[in-house]
Amino acid sequence: MSETPDRKPTIAPAEGPCLQRRAFLRGCAGAASLLGAPAAVARLAAKDVRSLTFVNTHTAERLHATYWERGRYLDDALAEINHVLRDHRSNEVRAIDPQLLDLLHQVQGRLRVTKPFHVISGYRSPATNARLRKASSGVAKRSLHMEGKAIDVRLPGVVLKDLRKAALDLRAGGVGYYPRPEFVHLDTGRVRHW
Repeated sequence: MSETPDRKPTIAPAEGPCLQRRAFLRGCAGAASLLGAPAAVARLAAKDVRSLTFVNTHTAERLHATYWERGRYLDDALAEINHVLRDHRSNEVRAIDPQLLDLLHQVQGRLRVTKPFHVISGYRSPATNARLRKASSGVAKRSLHMEGKAIDVRLPGVVLKDLRKAALDLRAGGVGYYPRPEFVHLDTGRVRHW
């Protein structure tokens, strides 16, 4: 490798004071608009990536997954989510409706939290649903849990009524409120609540 003698930096010819000032002012205006609207910038960034964190209360499994990015759902992340939200009683896995994930993501956005969802129930096999139905009158015969379209969750640190209200405000499916066992049911079925 040969050494080259030190050279003086070359300076590009000036565009003229008027053009330089306009470019400078345009740059300042753009930066000011970004600084003045951090919420708008965060919303733009959030549109490019959707992530969720889950803690399965029965298996203690924890998962943080970016499941949507650059306009598409990510198959590997969806598979990981399906596994964590499986029927823990039978170990059966079923695809979780991506719209349910979007609903959870929107609920978090409305509440302005990124805490992990504690999952009480995700997918339920028909056999598990039938057993639970025999033990409790609160289990639907045609539960959307059996289709991967329902989830029972809580958000530690978030008042259960606030979680329920955020879901109701979205008007995106069913919302069930269970204060004694401390969870909210969310599904992607028709808009209703109980």
